[in-house]
Amino acid sequence: MLMGVTPMPNRLAGATSPYLLQHAENPVDWWEWGPEAFAEAKRRNVPILLSVGYAACHWCHVMAHESFEDDATAAYLNEHYVSIKVDREERPDVDAVYMTATTAMTGQGGWPMTVVMDHEGAPFFAGTYLPDQPRHGSPSFTQVLRALSDAWVNKGDDVRSTAGNVAEHLRREAQLPAYAITGERIDGAVATLASEYDAMAGGFGGAPKFPPTMVLEFLRRYDGDAAQQARHMLARTVAAMAGSGMYDQLGGGFARYAVDRAWVVPHFEKMLYDNAQLLGLYARLGTALGDRIAAETADFLLRELRTAEGGFASALDADSPAEPGGHPEEGAFYAWTPDQLAAVLGPTDGAWAAELFGVTEEGTFEHGTSTLQLRHYPQDDADRARLADVRACLANAREQRPRPARDDKVVAAWNGLAISGLVDAGRRLHRADYVQAAVEAAELLVDLHLDDGRIRRVSRDGVAGPHAGVLEDYGCVASGFLALAQATADPRWLRHATALIDTALDGFAAPDGGFFDTHADAEALVVRPRDPGDNASPSGFSSLVHALVEAHALTGVGRYRDAAEAALATAAVLAEKAPRFAGWSLAAATTMLDGPLEVAVVGPPGERRDALEARALRLPGAVVVSADAPSEEIPLVAGRTTVDGLPAAYVCRGFVCERPVTEPDGIG
Repeated sequence: MLMGVTPMPNRLAGATSPYLLQHAENPVDWWEWGPEAFAEAKRRNVPILLSVGYAACHWCHVMAHESFEDDATAAYLNEHYVSIKVDREERPDVDAVYMTATTAMTGQGGWPMTVVMDHEGAPFFAGTYLPDQPRHGSPSFTQVLRALSDAWVNKGDDVRSTAGNVAEHLRREAQLPAYAITGERIDGAVATLASEYDAMAGGFGGAPKFPPTMVLEFLRRYDGDAAQQARHMLARTVAAMAGSGMYDQLGGGFARYAVDRAWVVPHFEKMLYDNAQLLGLYARLGTALGDRIAAETADFLLRELRTAEGGFASALDADSPAEPGGHPEEGAFYAWTPDQLAAVLGPTDGAWAAELFGVTEEGTFEHGTSTLQLRHYPQDDADRARLADVRACLANAREQRPRPARDDKVVAAWNGLAISGLVDAGRRLHRADYVQAAVEAAELLVDLHLDDGRIRRVSRDGVAGPHAGVLEDYGCVASGFLALAQATADPRWLRHATALIDTALDGFAAPDGGFFDTHADAEALVVRPRDPGDNASPSGFSSLVHALVEAHALTGVGRYRDAAEAALATAAVLAEKAPRFAGWSLAAATTMLDGPLEVAVVGPPGERRDALEARALRLPGAVVVSADAPSEEIPLVAGRTTVDGLPAAYVCRGFVCERPVTEPDGIG
């Protein structure tokens, strides 16, 4: 591009997505996903290039800089393709379909995702990042484009055959066998997880290593024959993550994943969905470590991701300039050298901090810099006070660095996760401000995202986007509302939750008892997406199953439990063969087999009621409502009164209720 020439905006200039807006001045003639782009490709008889990514994706930025900002590459694309840019966070349905195709065709997936397809949306090529020059045995992006364009023109029969085969594969993948998840199968899932457990570093598998939040919650709830082993895997992994370079030791919150087995170097983007889930998990541990990490992560959410409207932004970027005006570099905001520590803290505290945080002269990251790790939290009170001072000084100094960009769109599902996480932390840490922040985020969703029983996927700057919600939006938001119903005993949250659940049961149900990821009246894609597997966040399937289980506990409505049982049967194969991708479904199945466990705590606010509530919240998987008085609008607390004028807890297990108790020791 010529120096001094201001690029002309393309069609993406009118998008609401921050990711699409990042490409609004590319010389590529981008289209947003929609029928107009497909009609244009058909009119010109050219293939469609689909590029999928998200705003905080480091390699998406690299490919954009190398290829989409290059005039020659753009000119070739504009002549021989219709190019569509999709934000995977706005259109998870489109992303899911083509990620399944990419994984099937290449054996791996990831972003940026690059797909070439016919006019019906059937792909005949799929890949991820493609370099601007041939490297490491990979052809360049331009070489791929030229070869595919030649095939389209000169080998049309081969292209149609490949596209047809891939489309048929996608349709077969949507068919799921069904059988019950029994206690024996749950034991088998734990055994499989144990075989994949990294005894050296915690977590599962090798590098890269992702926070296995949903699996850890399953292990926390599991109480079978291998319970001791499950607790060990849980405790080791949460401790390893908390002390790792993946955790922001100065500002709280977790990066997306670690690129190495030992959790030293993260991929530095910080996503709302990761932190919302980890916040809740650590709060539910009931340990000093868990309480500390939960509070720090909640504070990070409120400080850095909260929007002016009361919702929560999607992510912080991985990249930022090392110096004002410099070129963005991954991790520049977070990494340190020993000299930088000494410059802020002085030589004595600088050397102490370098040893404590694992900052070396050689560096553990890039360019001689190190991530901050805290493998051993000080036990001595004086050292803890010293650490607090050091962290505060370094955090203040870090604020002078250029900050990573923020993707400030509000995604309904991820805000539902944040609401649940904040409620978990607020109730267990006695932080009313966390619960109030959850209420305000929920009110934003009601006011802006809910529309006549349906939900919008995203909003930005107080304006709802055009995209319809997918199953994960219904499941995660319903669960968030149910968490608020339990914490506040405000029946409006139960009403909103059950309305969303009813809409999901009516519009997303599959004939075999499972669920599709899109509503029955949603835009038709090459195949209707359906994936029960958890990834970085709960699948729409598992999130709705959790909402169904909790809604049944609160209301006693039988069809909610029936729907959860039928749905879980369709996830049994996944849970048995690949439990790392079925943690949330397994957690729900464990809760259903064990009960479910329902607790109503009723009485005036104060220490006695707080003690009953705190004890009830220690029971894994329990649904716990705390209310001032009985409420007919929340059936679990209907008719439940104080006992002899004292707050009382009513405990029900497996549809059998025990006598009310007024002492915490009576809850077990």
